[in-house]
Amino acid sequence: MSGSGTTADDPPLQTAVWRLRSRACWTDAAALLEPHAAKDPAAALQRTALLTERCLYTGEGWTDAEDALRSAEALARGDDERGGAACERGHLAYASTLLGVRDRADEASVALSRAAALLAPAAPGRPLLDFRRGLIAQNIADSPESARAAYRRAHAGATARGDELLLSFTWRHLASLALQEGELAEARHGFSESLRIREELGYLVGTAPALISLAEAEPEPEAARLRAEAGRLFRLLGGVPTWLAPHFGVPAPRPAAAG
Repeated sequence: MSGSGTTADDPPLQTAVWRLRSRACWTDAAALLEPHAAKDPAAALQRTALLTERCLYTGEGWTDAEDALRSAEALARGDDERGGAACERGHLAYASTLLGVRDRADEASVALSRAAALLAPAAPGRPLLDFRRGLIAQNIADSPESARAAYRRAHAGATARGDELLLSFTWRHLASLALQEGELAEARHGFSESLRIREELGYLVGTAPALISLAEAEPEPEAARLRAEAGRLFRLLGGVPTWLAPHFGVPAPRPAAAG
């Protein structure tokens, strides 16, 4: 899921969904889409993406996300819709694997491969698919070079489509690879760009992770200031994302069972 929903031309529904999503109110945002998701494949897919993001950021809500995904798959008709649904299945399986809920790495890879076969190179969903393939390569397959290539394709596609939110993710993950290789200047630039975009978009739930990432590439005392600001946002949102908890001396909650 990408796109900010913050431009003047956006329908009121999308603006409302974005505002709720950006403040970690995924269930409320999904509820706004529910009447449309029963018949509209795009709304069903967007609702699935919201509930999957909730799983990734909180470790909860797996059954709701699975149910929404099955509904989206049932509504999908053309290749773009089926490819989008496969991309969401891959992302949900990735989240489950990453958080240690259930190992679904094979399912994630197969689903994203299916999405790649269905989505044309110029399809609107292709940059997001490339980004998610990069996540699999970096965090599950431990293949940084494959991850970098996928992130760069996603970055180019997001740039061409003007998808600022997706760019905030590609900047951050390309910077994380640079940091692993000791390229501090490159990492600092990428993390700074990610943070700038998220602040400009008002993507509050994604700002604390961006601050923590930038802190890892900055010297003291700037790093301490960034961590303190991240902690403030983390507490403001009630401890979300949960996987940031160890940075603030808070025990990470045990992930809820998927499905």
